[in-house]
Amino acid sequence: MSAENRARASQWSDGALAILPVAAAASPFGLLLGAMAAQKGLSPLETTFMSATVFAGSSQFVAVDLWSASIAVATIVFATFLVNTRHILMGVSLLPKMGAFAPRAKPLALFFLADEIWALAEQRARTQELRPSYYFGMAITLYCGWLAFTLVGTFVGSGLGDPGRLGLDFAFTALFIGLLMSFRQAPRFALTVAASAVVSALVALVSTGPNAIAAGAVAGIAAAALARPARAGA
Repeated sequence: MSAENRARASQWSDGALAILPVAAAASPFGLLLGAMAAQKGLSPLETTFMSATVFAGSSQFVAVDLWSASIAVATIVFATFLVNTRHILMGVSLLPKMGAFAPRAKPLALFFLADEIWALAEQRARTQELRPSYYFGMAITLYCGWLAFTLVGTFVGSGLGDPGRLGLDFAFTALFIGLLMSFRQAPRFALTVAASAVVSALVALVSTGPNAIAAGAVAGIAAAALARPARAGA
């Protein structure tokens, strides 16, 4: 194996290891999603196909929860679109750090852009160049784990019962708090978090569904942009 291939293999392993705690935290939710989909009448093949083509846990839960003969498909599509609008913002943030990616690899990389992958990729880019091997090591590991657990969930997930009984419902929350705090040294961190938290909480009080997610994301970006010092000579 050449030195270049060894370096790629090493970065792939580093990425896979970095995402393992996330995959572990996601496992009960994959099982739960599979169980919910089965209860709604989706087959194991249909559930796995959804995970393979959507790969966005929160929007999948929204879609499965709304899955009913009385709900228009357009309503489900719009609700999942609202949940996933944050992916546009994450993509805009991460693309400038993908200088080492071939043009044809960037669309594929963005397909795998889950929240946790974005956060870890941004964290990596702050200390060293983000390489495709590291990124896809994370992405493929989490992707395969999510597919496997949603599939298993269609068969055995119903035996989990209420995840809150074991504290599993807080696993993702704790994970995201940890990912969020990894950016605490970034400029305007406190302002951005405060704006997102306040606006999303207020929207959640007056609106149901995923609107609070999109509103919090837009508020955080707006706060950071407005607080950004003007460039000299601008």
